[in-house]
Amino acid sequence: MKSVLLKIRQPISYAASLPPRRFSTASALSAASSATKAAAAAEEETPTFVHPSSVVHPNAVIGQGVLIGPFCTVGSSAKLGNGCQLHPGSHVFGNTQLGKQCVLMTGAVVGDDLPGRTVIGHDNVIGHHSVIGIKCQDMKYKLGDECFLEIGDNNEIREHTSIHRSSKSSDRTVIGDNNLIMGSCHIAHDCNIGNNNIFANNTLLAGHVTVEDYTHTAGAIVVHQFCHIGSFSFIGGGSVVSQDVPRYTMVAGERAQLRGLNLEGLRRRGFSAMEIKSLRVAYRKIFMPADANSLGFEERLCEVEQDEDLGKVNVVHLMSQSLRGSFAENRRGICKSRHWNGS
Repeated sequence: MKSVLLKIRQPISYAASLPPRRFSTASALSAASSATKAAAAAEEETPTFVHPSSVVHPNAVIGQGVLIGPFCTVGSSAKLGNGCQLHPGSHVFGNTQLGKQCVLMTGAVVGDDLPGRTVIGHDNVIGHHSVIGIKCQDMKYKLGDECFLEIGDNNEIREHTSIHRSSKSSDRTVIGDNNLIMGSCHIAHDCNIGNNNIFANNTLLAGHVTVEDYTHTAGAIVVHQFCHIGSFSFIGGGSVVSQDVPRYTMVAGERAQLRGLNLEGLRRRGFSAMEIKSLRVAYRKIFMPADANSLGFEERLCEVEQDEDLGKVNVVHLMSQSLRGSFAENRRGICKSRHWNGS
């Protein structure tokens, strides 16, 4: 049998390593338009290839320029967008839709023959032996119920990761755009993940966890079901998170505790010196009072919200909202601080 090598896309990081080039606005728009037209023409001209050892159901919808390597399976309800690549031994089952330019590495399994669907956007990479869009591990799930998974664009999901569909038809497991999910992570049923997050190896999220945007986890962390992880927060390696992580903060520990603001993360994301200074002042007033017995937590939070200067700073307002949301009905409260008296 003739051996066929699939064409691998150039890594995104390569483009970032090139020196910047200067264009005028008009020339940049013209170049972008030409590049788009050239890419579209190349996509139309690229033939679809299916290795003879693979099994592709005749009812499957296969786009232009799709490359399906040896020993792959594509089910009857699957839809593969233009330019998708299935490396040897990867499989697409059930009612599953892949957007343009998605890549399934060797051993990846996407979708399941269950009611419901798995929808994956454009330019996603599914790593070696990852399992995406299969039945959840929730004992409340009833066989025959519809379950759903929706993944956005430009996510890199590395090897041995598992992402499960929702546990019931009224919910969705949702992952946004531009996330890096490193090897051996687990995202359980009904999780809602935002954009631009980085999950280091062995990040394990239980069911119904909400992660906002621009969060960063270190390796081997566990998050309890129904917890909320606020935007721009950081979770230290080996942490067990059993309550909410407020926006902009850093937690760590076997039972994760607040360890201050995620200062380095805020600087890297372009927060101004004034914004960071205001957050530090607000954090100290709320969690590190000079006299811990003078005011309760609610009073300290109100004091910050009503402060003539801090009250006008948007990032302080957003942190306050994050804290108040964690004490709403059916929420788990926030990770404890060493300086917080629990009142």
